[in-house]
Amino acid sequence: QLQLVESGGGLVQPGGSLRLSCTASGFSLRYYAIGWFRQAPGKEREGVSCVNRDDETYYKDSLKGRFTISRDTDKNTVYLQMNSLRPEDTAIYYCAAATGQGLYRLCAIPHPALDAEGQGTLVTVSS
Repeated sequence: QLQLVESGGGLVQPGGSLRLSCTASGFSLRYYAIGWFRQAPGKEREGVSCVNRDDETYYKDSLKGRFTISRDTDKNTVYLQMNSLRPEDTAIYYCAAATGQGLYRLCAIPHPALDAEGQGTLVTVSS
């Protein structure tokens, strides 16, 4: 069974940093494209950042320079480093795995086809 578990969320002040982790079990992340998505209260889910099997990356334009996605295949984990956090970054962050899709299709187009998805971790940016 393909499972993904997110961790690392929490409460952080504006300007602070968090690193989210997405750990897989039941499969190897190295063969999948992995995406981070978020959903803020009252808003649609949106793609944040994605990485494919070749470690090519995609970022939502407004997040470039603040967020960094990376993969550790030995730990079967994908990370999302988030810096200079703002109140508008407050959301539930989810990771998901997919095959057979390009980065843009996975990250920028609504409702991509997913092979596995985690339960999410809450990030709250507030003073």
